[in-house]
Amino acid sequence: MSTNVLRTPDGWWAVRDEHAVRIQTKAITTAELLAERAAVREAAASSESGTPVADLVALPPVTTPCRVVAQMVNYRSHAKDSGFTGDIPPTFFRKASGSVSGPHDTIVRPTHVNFLDYEVELGLVMGAPLPVGTVVEERDLPSYVAGLVLTNDVSARDVQLTKTQFYESKSYPTFTPTGPYLALLEPEDFDRLIDLRLRLSVNGVTRQDRTLADMIVRPAQALTLLARFQTLDPGDLLLTGTPGGTALKASPKPVEKIAALLPPALKWKAFFNGQAKNPLYLRDGDLVTATIATPDGHIDLGEQRNAVADAT
Repeated sequence: MSTNVLRTPDGWWAVRDEHAVRIQTKAITTAELLAERAAVREAAASSESGTPVADLVALPPVTTPCRVVAQMVNYRSHAKDSGFTGDIPPTFFRKASGSVSGPHDTIVRPTHVNFLDYEVELGLVMGAPLPVGTVVEERDLPSYVAGLVLTNDVSARDVQLTKTQFYESKSYPTFTPTGPYLALLEPEDFDRLIDLRLRLSVNGVTRQDRTLADMIVRPAQALTLLARFQTLDPGDLLLTGTPGGTALKASPKPVEKIAALLPPALKWKAFFNGQAKNPLYLRDGDLVTATIATPDGHIDLGEQRNAVADAT
């Protein structure tokens, strides 16, 4: 059974239902905590009544600095929304770890960003080094992945599209809400990954709702492809893509054909004039809620509740 770990300003906690027991560790970073699984198991098995989780202030359970890597267009429903047809080449990009924020922190929209989008994603937290050239089979996942976290790959679409720049558009501070829990998995838990359901709502209205069955490149294959060129270390984070339902969607084919005839400046102006009528982009005062769990709660990564606010 997986063990949920919570990080607060004064330490690490093992979560049991609505209560948490402090883990006896001097670990500061996620990587240091992962080296002390015995202490985590001891706290999880403790007979202490614990502290109510509701009384604790949750920090992101992935400490920074670390590598934050993400997969692009990795769910069939998102590919359809994005206008992709046929095979989609696996693609990765980096996010600044300074974008990692807490599960209840405010998402801050920079003043120059007009089209702020959401992307609920399953995050893999590495538990062992992944050297370049590593081949990861499904049976090997427990040897490399320590656990899972709930993440939101917040995106500034006007920066992403006009600059074809993923790094900047997804790396502003608060653009990767993470947590509340780091679910440390036992080997048998990995068989349940396919059952995980990702849900995201804005102001109580569901926007995204899919299981990992919709995923195109699954974790073992993703790590193998990433290891062709990228080393990962314990505590590093891989975001594995988002389902359909984001605010940004592909333009209808006739509109795309007309836009292709326009100079770039006019094309983007026309595109964003159309996007301005889209009510799904995040606005000041919105509340984004996200969860990832199996239907029976065997793995449950907790709930994020992030208000959206304009930068001042």
